[in-house]
Amino acid sequence: MKHDNKHVEFIHLPHDHHKQEADNALHELLEKVEDFQAVADVFKQLGDGTRLRIFWMLCHREECVINIAALMNMTMPAVSHHLKLLKSANLIVSRREGKEVYYKASNSELCQNLHIIMEQVMKITCP
Repeated sequence: MKHDNKHVEFIHLPHDHHKQEADNALHELLEKVEDFQAVADVFKQLGDGTRLRIFWMLCHREECVINIAALMNMTMPAVSHHLKLLKSANLIVSRREGKEVYYKASNSELCQNLHIIMEQVMKITCP
């Protein structure tokens, strides 16, 4: 089949439902394994209830480790571990002010959407 002077290969599924163009488009998207892995990595980080709580809090305010630890009733090393994982997933950002490091949720569409989804699932609203 010719299309725009290019040869287009169609995927052939075991059951032909006469949707070759849609099948090809779907197959093309499913081939983007790295994109799906990136989403899985974000969900892996948010698959932990403690990290979810920290992320949700940081969606509402910028805070330092010692205050996060106090709010979460956790040790500073434990909080730092979770912050490192959230930061590696680009869910939070940090800034240094003197000796203090402050954290907050990334200002990205992804973080905003995750925040909204969390609040819808938990049936809570922002403080």
